[in-house]
Amino acid sequence: MTSVSTRVADAISAHVTDVFGVMGNGNAHFINALYGDSVGPISYTAVRHETAAVAAADAYYRASGRVAAATVTYGAGFTNMVTSLAEAVRAQIPLLVVAGEAPTSGLRAWDIDQVALAASVGAPTFTVAADDAGRTVLDALEHALNNRTAVILAIPYDLAAADAADETLPTELSLTAPVAADSTATDAAASVLAGAERPFILAGRGAWDAGAADALGALADALGAVTATSALGRGIFPKQQFDLGVTGGFGQDNAMALVKTADVVLVVGASMNQFTMSFGGLIAPGTTLIRIDDVASAAHPAVISLLVGDARLTVEALTSSLAASGATASGWRESLPGLTEGAFRTRDAGEANLPDGLLDPRRVAARLAELLPDDRLVVSDGGHFIGWANTYWPVAAPNRMMMVGTAFQSIGLGFPSAVGATVALPEPLLVVTTGDGGGLMALADLDSVIRTTRRGVIVVWNDAAYGAEVHMYGLMGLDTRPMLIEQADFAALSRALGGRGDVIDTLDDLASFEQWLADGADGVYLLDCRISSSIMAPYQKEIYAFATGQH
Repeated sequence: MTSVSTRVADAISAHVTDVFGVMGNGNAHFINALYGDSVGPISYTAVRHETAAVAAADAYYRASGRVAAATVTYGAGFTNMVTSLAEAVRAQIPLLVVAGEAPTSGLRAWDIDQVALAASVGAPTFTVAADDAGRTVLDALEHALNNRTAVILAIPYDLAAADAADETLPTELSLTAPVAADSTATDAAASVLAGAERPFILAGRGAWDAGAADALGALADALGAVTATSALGRGIFPKQQFDLGVTGGFGQDNAMALVKTADVVLVVGASMNQFTMSFGGLIAPGTTLIRIDDVASAAHPAVISLLVGDARLTVEALTSSLAASGATASGWRESLPGLTEGAFRTRDAGEANLPDGLLDPRRVAARLAELLPDDRLVVSDGGHFIGWANTYWPVAAPNRMMMVGTAFQSIGLGFPSAVGATVALPEPLLVVTTGDGGGLMALADLDSVIRTTRRGVIVVWNDAAYGAEVHMYGLMGLDTRPMLIEQADFAALSRALGGRGDVIDTLDDLASFEQWLADGADGVYLLDCRISSSIMAPYQKEIYAFATGQH
C-alpha cells in the first residue's frame, strides 16, 4: 500500500519541482517520501530555520514564476515560519506549505491550533485524509494559484504513515483563465490616453506576473510615454532609455518632479502603496489617473478610471484601440533633454571622506554598481539600507530584484529568501544585500546560502545599528542606545561557514573581490562594508517627514 505521505509527495511532484524545508517529527515521513522511487522528480533543499523554508519557496516563485513547496513540522516548527508565511500572503505569492499537524484524535500538550494561527495571517488550511490525500493536494495548489496566496497542507500525525486510498487524479490543475477588462471601458480609457500630451506609465510587479512586459513596451511606444516602476517592477519596460526608474522615495528628485508634469497617468499592476506614491505626493492634483488591476476592489482615491482585468490582455486591448482610432505618439519623451542619456537616473555618488571615518553607503553602492556584472540576481532583506541597492543597482527584469519582507515590514528574510532565488535561477551571479540587524537575525541560513549558491556575493551594510530606527526614532529624540548593535564580523562568519569574506573599510579593500569577479571563480564572497550611520536614505527622509507631519 501507498502511505498518505507518499500520496501527498507524488501528487505534489506532478506540479512542483522544488521543496524547501526543515525535518521534524511531523514531516519526516513526507520528506522521506520525496526520495522514494514512486514519487516523480522533485528536489529537496534543507534550510536551517523554518522561516527560511517558506521564504525560500516565496523567492523561488518570484524568481521563476513557478510554485515551490515548503515543509515544516508541527508546533514550534509551525510557529517559527509564521513571519515568512505572513509576508507571502501579503505579497500575494502562491506557495504550498506542507506541515505536520496534531493527530486526528486531538491536540497534545505541545500542539496548538495551527489552523487558527495560519488563518490569522490570511493562509487557509487544507487537511488531508486517508481517502483523499491526493485530491486535497490539488485543491490546495489550485487555491494558491487562483487566489495568489500561500496555503497550508496539513498532514495529521497519525495519518503520516497510514495507508492511503487509491485515487485517480487529473493531470492538469483547474486554473482561472485571465480576461481583459470590459471593452467599452477600455476604449474610453484609450481615448483619454490618445489625447494626452504628457503620458506617463507606472508599472508594478503585477504587470510582470501577468507577462505584460512586451505589451507595456508597445503601449509606451504608441503613446510616446515616459515610464517608471514600483520597487518590485524594476526593469519591466523594454526601452530603459525612456524609463525614470523607481518612483516614490526611491526615485531621483528631478525624475519625480517630471512625473508631476504628466497630464495622464496609467498605472498597471502596481499596488499604489504609500512608498510608490510618495504618500500621495507623486501625482499632481487634477491629473487624470487610469489604473489596470485584476481586482475590482483595488480602490484608490486618486484613480479616475479602473479597468478590471488581466494586465497583459488589457494593455494589448488599449494598444489595439489606439491603433484603430488612428492615434499617434505624443512625442513627449523624445522632447525631454537628457532623458535618453540617463540624466533622470543619475544618483549622488557620495562623499570620499566622512567625519566619522566610515564609508559613505552611497559611494559603496555606486562602486559596486560599476563592478557587478549585468547578469545578476539581487535579493534584498529589509531595513534602512534598501535605499542603496534598490536605487543604485539597475536590474534586467523584475524577477532579477526581489525584496522579500517589505510586504510585512519584516527584516531577517534576506539570507532565507536568497536560497530559493538561487535554486530557481542558478546561473546569474547571486547578490544578497542585507543589513547587520537582519543578517544577525537570519544567521543560521547564511550557511544555507553558502551551501546552495554556485556563485554569489553577499553585501552586508554594517553600521552597527538598526538603521531605520536610528533615522526615525533617533531623530524624534528617543534614546538611540537600544538601536545600536555591537559590531559583528560577518566576513569571519562567512569564512567559518565555507565562504570567502573581507571587511571593507575603504574602497581599496574591494581589490580582492574585484579579482575574484575577474577570475570568474565559484563560491560565495561576503563583503562586510563598514558604513556610516550618519547618511540617511532619501526614502527614509520621506517616511520621517510624513510621520512628523512635514510631508
